[in-house]
Parts: sequence; C-alpha cells; structure tokens
Amino acid sequence: MALVDVSHLVKRFVRGGGLLRRGTTVNAVDDVSFAIDEGETFGLVGESGSGKTTTGRCLLRLIEPTAGSVTFRGEDVLALSRARMRLARRDMQIVFQDPYSSLNPRMRARQIVEEPLVIHGLGAKEARLERVAELFRLVGLDTAHLERYPHEFSGGQRQRIGLARALALNPSFLVLDEPVSALDVSVQAQVVNLLLDLQQQLKLTYLFIAHDLRLVEHISNRVAVMYLGKIVETGPTAALFASPQHPYTRALLSAIPVADPDAHKRRIVLDPASVNRAAPLREIAAGHWAAI
Repeated sequence: MALVDVSHLVKRFVRGGGLLRRGTTVNAVDDVSFAIDEGETFGLVGESGSGKTTTGRCLLRLIEPTAGSVTFRGEDVLALSRARMRLARRDMQIVFQDPYSSLNPRMRARQIVEEPLVIHGLGAKEARLERVAELFRLVGLDTAHLERYPHEFSGGQRQRIGLARALALNPSFLVLDEPVSALDVSVQAQVVNLLLDLQQQLKLTYLFIAHDLRLVEHISNRVAVMYLGKIVETGPTAALFASPQHPYTRALLSAIPVADPDAHKRRIVLDPASVNRAAPLREIAAGHWAAI
C-alpha cells in the first residue's frame, strides 16, 4: 500500500475577477493522480507554471484543493478536521524553494528550528534546546552558530536550517519544493547528498519537485512529468529518461546540456498542436505511462 495516494486532484484559481465582472478560471492542477511508496523519492518535473508547486502544497493543505483526494497512510487528508490536520502535519512537512525568504529574519536560527516544537507543545525548554542542537548536527551545521540570525548564514546553510526545521517533528514524508534551485551548483551537490543521507538514516519518503532534469534523474526512483496542470508521462526514472514517449517529455529531455562539446544533440522545440490535452494516460511498458 502506498504511503501517499493522490487521486484526481484539481485546483482552480480565479484570476482578474471584480465586483461587476467574472474572473478567468485557471486550472493550475487538472485531474492529477499518482502514488508514492514508503521510502522512495518521487520526482515531479515540468517548467515554471506547470502546477508542480501547487500540487505539492495541496498535498499538505497549505493550499486547499478544489476537488480530488489525498490519502496518507490510508487516511483522507482532505477530510481531516483542523485539529486532526494539525497532528497529521507532524508527519508531513515541506522544505521551501527559497532559503532567503522562508526563514524569519527577526528570529535566531535556534528559534526557527525550535518553533515547530513550541507550536506542538513538545518537550520542556531544556529538552527542546537539546533537540535543536541535535538537528543542527544532523544537517551538518555548527551548534556554535545557534544564536545567529539568517542573514549571517550562506544560502546553503540557510537551506540546512530550513531542513532542520522540517525534521524537528520527526516526519516520515517531506515535500521538497525545488530545494536547491536557489543555490550555487557546488552547494547544490552538498545539499542533495545530505538529503540522500538523511533519507537512508531516517527512513524518509520524498516528493521531489524540480525543473532540473539531471538532478531528478540522480535522486528519484520514479518521475512524473507535468504540462499545463496535467501529468503527461510517469514511470521509473531510468525507463522514462531512456525512452520518453510524450512530445513534451522529449522536448524537456532534449534541453539537458551535454558534457561533451563535440557530441551531436538536436534540441526539440515543442509544437503545442502536437499535444492532445484530452488523451488519457496509457501504459507503454511496465509501470511506464504516457498521455499519447
């Protein structure tokens, strides 16, 4: 049984509405379904505006979905009361994309990491401080810097603080919303390796949202490709990268830079007319589905 099961998820936004005029409805997430097994990393890829981040936030009800269902350990997340959802969030956390804006600049690093423990009323003050120090060490930060403010850390260190905060409540499922896209390439590798180490050490399950396909290929067990709010292809990472079936997936993969400057690689430009938006996902090979 899957740890997370998303079925026919829909999120609509109304744009440009006013007192005397109707707004335009935008289907940010349009009938999206997928499942994530315990202990795996499920990659969700697509260009900006494809609906990746909205999907991730709907899973945790940071944005309320318009329709569909999300189950976590067999329990319908969207049907939970506010009090029960508060408890469920101990097991489901998010690491945001931007380490510069996701940390409160007026709080010290110790307070930022301790805040989830305070909100959920876990432990006395001394026990919380011990837990914060333990989390700092876990993500590779120096406990001597606990009293620093966010601006006194580098970008990679700030993202580690955000990760420590997400891990404070011992979750089993993390939504990683482009967690390294705002970092330098050298720092990206360090953070990705940390995520892989923590996954093994803490038995974590990841929804890894990204637009960097090389990174997704490296870290994910399975991948789903989103285009204009829909999943157009999904399958085991190796199979999908080796044999992309959907025109959009082929266009995306053709944009990956090649290390060899002499290698011939033809860039595919997507023709929107080649995409049948109404096509259902059908199985191409074992576990490999495409909307063609």
